[in-house]
Amino acid sequence: MMTVLIHDEILNFLDGRYVSAPEAMWRLKEQENEAVERASIKDTTLTAWFKLNLIDEEAHEYYYADIPQYYVFNKHSTKWQKRQRGSQQAIGRMPVVSVQDSERFYLRMLLLRKTGVISFNDLKTIDGTLCETFQEACKVFGLLDGDQHWHDTLLEAARMQMPSYLRILFAIICGFGEVENIPDLWTQHKQSLSEDFVHRYSEETGPLYALAELNKLLKSYGLNLRKVNLPSVDLQCDLFRLSYDAMEEQSKANANIEKLNSEQRYVVYKVLHAIYEYQTDMPKCFFLDGPAGTGKTLVYSTLLYAIRGKGDQAIAVASTGIAATLLRGGRTAHSIFKIPLTLNATSTCNLKPNTSEAKILLDVKVIVWDEAPMTHVHAF
Repeated sequence: MMTVLIHDEILNFLDGRYVSAPEAMWRLKEQENEAVERASIKDTTLTAWFKLNLIDEEAHEYYYADIPQYYVFNKHSTKWQKRQRGSQQAIGRMPVVSVQDSERFYLRMLLLRKTGVISFNDLKTIDGTLCETFQEACKVFGLLDGDQHWHDTLLEAARMQMPSYLRILFAIICGFGEVENIPDLWTQHKQSLSEDFVHRYSEETGPLYALAELNKLLKSYGLNLRKVNLPSVDLQCDLFRLSYDAMEEQSKANANIEKLNSEQRYVVYKVLHAIYEYQTDMPKCFFLDGPAGTGKTLVYSTLLYAIRGKGDQAIAVASTGIAATLLRGGRTAHSIFKIPLTLNATSTCNLKPNTSEAKILLDVKVIVWDEAPMTHVHAF
């Protein structure tokens, strides 16, 4: 009996073909050079501005950042064209550049102060002299005299960035910039640098938190607060100990007490009595339970105000940072008690005796632990 062998080359190729990851990547990226070449032919908004200044005298009146108010960029032709209407509605904003990227940073600085520029070399030309770098051009132009350019940098960043970013920027300026008077830089921008801490804590203690964080950031550049002539803070103590105005706190306590119902007022007085008129048979640990919206946070706040109003210390903690923000001066339990983030049955806190943190806990009259049942069982 004869066996007929059917050899289908096409089917065999399809069945046996295996496209590996390197081959797939090569097929996807094999024409990348052509895309790069096409992109390099087109003008960017900056190079198109250079060409605009060559042909349009009116454009010489405007800085690069102001051009979008009077011209619109055509992405197809990659050219700036004069606006026909709506010029007052257009807002131009240049990309934010880190101080660490020095050439782009100083390029940006020059673009904010020179008009009618027709090329990068023209931008680096000051009084007929071509400078080698944009930083050198800024020096010759007088932009780096004193600390005004650093003040301008922080002021511009404050309009768009959060305080946490501003502190990073401040540390970078101290680490890489040639700042003549760092204390003055801190003093003038202290409000924006510590705005989040002031909102969370108080106007007196907010800057201490900002300085403490700056000290950590400066360590990345081999610096600290003392080396840059900024006021030193006790990082282990000042981050926990908050200074409150006793009269203001007592006033808030009195105002809150007026808002309490009979049950809430009973809780406040019961706890205060246990603190200030303690007897051996009196409990010192209280658990306040109630559905959401029944005023537990109001009771906690009243207690904290009343104790701080007497000039004593009180600590508010919670299992999460979001819950901690509901109480003035609130911190997470992990940060106050040095509780490990990963807990098991044998976990212990890393709080050491005879330290400033331990002394603070010994001094406090009360610890208010919000959402305590939500905390991991091994945290207790």
